[in-house]
Amino acid sequence: MAVSIHETAIVDDGAQIGDGSRVWHWVHVCGGAKIGEKCSLGQNVFVGNDVVIGNNVKIQNNVSVYDAVHLEDDVFCGPSMVFTNVYNPRSAIVRKNEYRKTLVKRGASLGANCTIVCGSTVGEYAFVGAGAVINRDVPAYALMVGVPARRAGWMCKCGVQLKGQGEVRCECGATYRIDANSCVAQ
Repeated sequence: MAVSIHETAIVDDGAQIGDGSRVWHWVHVCGGAKIGEKCSLGQNVFVGNDVVIGNNVKIQNNVSVYDAVHLEDDVFCGPSMVFTNVYNPRSAIVRKNEYRKTLVKRGASLGANCTIVCGSTVGEYAFVGAGAVINRDVPAYALMVGVPARRAGWMCKCGVQLKGQGEVRCECGATYRIDANSCVAQ
C-alpha cells in the first residue's frame, strides 16, 4: 500500500512513513520522525524529529507530537490534544537537553484537548477524557478525567467502561480482574 501525502504537507528528507499511512493537509513531519504503517495524521499535525509512532495510530487535527514522544501501536490522539517535552520552559533559557520522554502504550486513547505533561507514561488501553491533564503515570486500562486527572474507573480494550470489582466481564466478552488499584486482562 502506498503512502498518501497531501500536496500541502511538508515531509522532510529522512522521515520514515510506513505503508498505507495518510498525511493530510498542512502537516509537517520532521526528518528524524519514524511513523508506522496504516497511520493517519490529520490536518495541521506536527511531528518532531525524535518521535516514534507505531502502526495504526490515529492523530486527529491540530496535534503537535514533539520530540521525546513515543506512541505505540493503535494509539488514538483526539483533536487538539497536547504533548509537552520540557517540564519548566522559559523563553530565555534553552532546555533542549532536558526533554523528558513521554510514552503512550498500545491501544491508549487521548481525548480531545487533553494535555499529557512530559515524563509521563500512559498505560495500555488507558482512556484519557477530553480536557484532562495528565501529570503522572497512568495505569493500564485506567479511565482518567479532570484537572489534574484522577482515575474515575477502568476501560475495556473495546472502549466500554467496566463496572465492579473482582472478575468482571465486558459486554464484548473480554474478562478482567479488577481491584482498588489495578485492572488486568484475563
